[in-house]
Amino acid sequence: QTKTGIALLYDEVSENAYDIRLKLTKEVLTIQKQDVVCVSGSDHSANHRTVTLRRQPVGGLGLSIKGGAEHKVPVVISKIFKDQAAEQTGMLFIGDAIIQVNGINVESATHEEVVHLLRNAGDEVTITVQYLREAPSFLKLPLGSPGPPSDHSSGTSSPLFDSGLHLNGNSTNTAPSSPSSPIANEPKYEKRWLDTLSVPLSMARISRYKTGTDKLRSNAFEVLALDGVSTGILQFYTAQESADWLRAMSTNISDLTLQNMKMANKCCSSSDQVIHMGWVNERLEGTDSSQLYKFKFLALKGSSFYIFSTPPVSTLDWVRAEKIYNLCEVLFKIHKLWLADDCWLQANLYLGIHQDFDLEDQRPYCFSVLVGHGKSHYFNVELGSELAMWEKSFQRAIFLEVQRTGSKTYMCSWQGDTLCFTVDFALGFTCFDSKTKNVLWRFKFSQLKGSSDDGKTRVKLLFQNLDTKQIETKELEFQDLTAVLHCIHSFIAAKVASVDPVFIDSQSIARRYMYSN
Repeated sequence: QTKTGIALLYDEVSENAYDIRLKLTKEVLTIQKQDVVCVSGSDHSANHRTVTLRRQPVGGLGLSIKGGAEHKVPVVISKIFKDQAAEQTGMLFIGDAIIQVNGINVESATHEEVVHLLRNAGDEVTITVQYLREAPSFLKLPLGSPGPPSDHSSGTSSPLFDSGLHLNGNSTNTAPSSPSSPIANEPKYEKRWLDTLSVPLSMARISRYKTGTDKLRSNAFEVLALDGVSTGILQFYTAQESADWLRAMSTNISDLTLQNMKMANKCCSSSDQVIHMGWVNERLEGTDSSQLYKFKFLALKGSSFYIFSTPPVSTLDWVRAEKIYNLCEVLFKIHKLWLADDCWLQANLYLGIHQDFDLEDQRPYCFSVLVGHGKSHYFNVELGSELAMWEKSFQRAIFLEVQRTGSKTYMCSWQGDTLCFTVDFALGFTCFDSKTKNVLWRFKFSQLKGSSDDGKTRVKLLFQNLDTKQIETKELEFQDLTAVLHCIHSFIAAKVASVDPVFIDSQSIARRYMYSN
């Protein structure tokens, strides 16, 4: 998507916001600020301009001012009236900060002091100005060109209201003075939007939250490039504007991520393809730090689920992941949208792994990935569409891995005997002696009617005998029981998907949630 529009850049230190223009293209977000540039007549800097104004009997200097030291901002020109003295110079612009009046420095002057100087400066006033690129939004300076004449200015001055036509002062001339006008050889100036920062969107990330916290910014977010360069806090005038920009930028980032995946997959075998990758926030557990969340980059590739602190940009980067898990041994779980009829549970299976998380989390769009030894990772994304994509991608990646692998075998024991337990996509469950390889029992997936475990190492699997219809209980002990339960879960879910893929799609929690909203 391509898009342009006006926004505010919020400074968290000064708590001021500044007008900016955003330009979004397929690959880059550009931030522009207004400035005054010299377009002809001279190549010297437009930073400081010295202009002589001739006060007119009607309209005075032809400008209004706002601001002052009492508000920690310089006095700035807030209005320039059409066909009057200030406009006729061609060198003054709304947003110009007044640096000097008749040689007197006023950078630290109050609003009233500058008003007094301008009123009593005589018929010819020389001012030095510099365009204030970061004028605080509370000054409410218009972004457009000079406006029509106005007579709304009062005789009293205030730093946050325009002090204007009363700057006429007490002219000693009774005859009209000649109008201020640019000299032929004087440089010509224009106010323009200039690029100040370009943020590449490839592998960029977006955050609507104050760093590391659950505090949602109101109608605002931040975009961070792969190299860590930040746009700063982009603030919008309405919730709708904020949502539109968030969606547009997220779409472009997702499209670029898809391109990166395709490039990476050209270098990978068919069994080691990247299914999905992208930025998330991971909740940090067991820490007293105020940092509740940290950015992580997740990837589903081949047989593995990867967690990175920074995205992999080369083939060699894949070995430096913080964590790598086998996809058959993880369980994806959506939070806050979790429903009892989730597709995973439709396999008529209860494995005791459906525990709730006691997290006072204010963020929507959360999911966790349960891994071996009872551990888990808790993540958050910015948009419901991202949550739906992660749900779909985990399902697809796990199903593909189950079908590629075909079977997984785990060492286990019971009553002192060392056994092997195999989960096979075609055959179901098989238990055999690890030494003699003699098969002790075998059941199809459809024969599993329930299970229970002690939360540590021991599990009871309840199978129905096809001949007698009686329930047979098989007890086993595993070193990493959680991984085995996840593997059983993955194989059964993949079996259901292979039989009825439409049913699996119909059970997508995140997508159902999005459609209902």
